[in-house]
Amino acid sequence: MTKKAVILYSGGLDSTTCLAIAGTQGFEPYAISFAYGQRHGLELEFAKANARPMGAKEHLVVEFDLRMMGGSALTSDIAVPKEGVGEHIPVTYVPARNTIFLSFALGWAEVLGAFDIFIGVNALDYSGYPDCRPEYIAAFETMANLATKAGVEGKGRFTVHTPLISMTKAEIIGKGLSLGVDYSRTLSCYDPTPEGGACGLCDSCRLRLKGFAEAGVADPVRYVARD
Repeated sequence: MTKKAVILYSGGLDSTTCLAIAGTQGFEPYAISFAYGQRHGLELEFAKANARPMGAKEHLVVEFDLRMMGGSALTSDIAVPKEGVGEHIPVTYVPARNTIFLSFALGWAEVLGAFDIFIGVNALDYSGYPDCRPEYIAAFETMANLATKAGVEGKGRFTVHTPLISMTKAEIIGKGLSLGVDYSRTLSCYDPTPEGGACGLCDSCRLRLKGFAEAGVADPVRYVARD
């Protein structure tokens, strides 16, 4: 019997690869995306267009507005940094974002009778966000099994899968290409143009371009600038 899994799916490179991996591992994917007032909301349009063609049984888009709190370049008028990946947690960090996202995913998983959640976090080629680290994922998984009726009653054990967490961006791209992922149908930029062009200079663009260069593959996305 095919097991259901909830996949956090933003429409970006990592989450799209993660969705493809979940399908090849025999799970029936249920994709969940978030419209949270993010500056790079165009990414969500890619998610809406591609979730079902990528194999999602259902695609749930949860809407809420983190702009009410701000605190991030992605949810306020703070400028998106363009000088490169630094040593400190950047202002593109959205306070508690993955905790919020995983909580929604956990709730839907419990309703669906699913005990598997996939998230495309990465702790190698990344911006240093604290909620992308293995110890954070382990802590959330422990909490999930303590905080749910299904977990307490022993109906199953929730597992948070992070298939990309120890991969370089080049390895992620290589894996996705081997699974037939069309990266021209993804967007990773934090500050895209209204027409959908990637800025080429934000942390996310730089990491993506670095990954494609190291993989020896041309990035099919259109960039308006590059160093």
